[in-house]
Amino acid sequence: MLKILHPVAGIVAMITIAVFWLATALSEFFASQAVVIAVKTAIPWGFFLLIPALMAAGGSGFALSRGRRTGLAGIKIRRMPLIAANGMVVLVPAAFFLAFKAEAGQFDTAFYGVQALELVAGAVNITLLALNMRDGLRMKGRLRP
Repeated sequence: MLKILHPVAGIVAMITIAVFWLATALSEFFASQAVVIAVKTAIPWGFFLLIPALMAAGGSGFALSRGRRTGLAGIKIRRMPLIAANGMVVLVPAAFFLAFKAEAGQFDTAFYGVQALELVAGAVNITLLALNMRDGLRMKGRLRP
């Protein structure tokens, strides 16, 4: 069961973050203010999918590692606290702040500063999750080193 749950949860988490990131970037650069408001107010609702997916991926990965702290399993385990901290300290508060500001129509310097921070932090998490996926595929022999 864990061997199915882990990759599915990881893919769901990575796709969800990528959708948030792309929707944000595309709406900011190419869409109307109404679309930006819709995107920014919808993202916090996506946490109902994202947070359980990240928890399932992390928990199942920890269980699958069976206490190993070396090699690719160890590297993946060491990345997870960075992914979680980035999400809980930067991305979740930023999403709520931006949703509040967007809903109020306050597209000021604070909004765009936090928006830039959110895009950078989101790109970092996408990168870290992609590295974990790559290393998982290597561990399974589906990807050559």
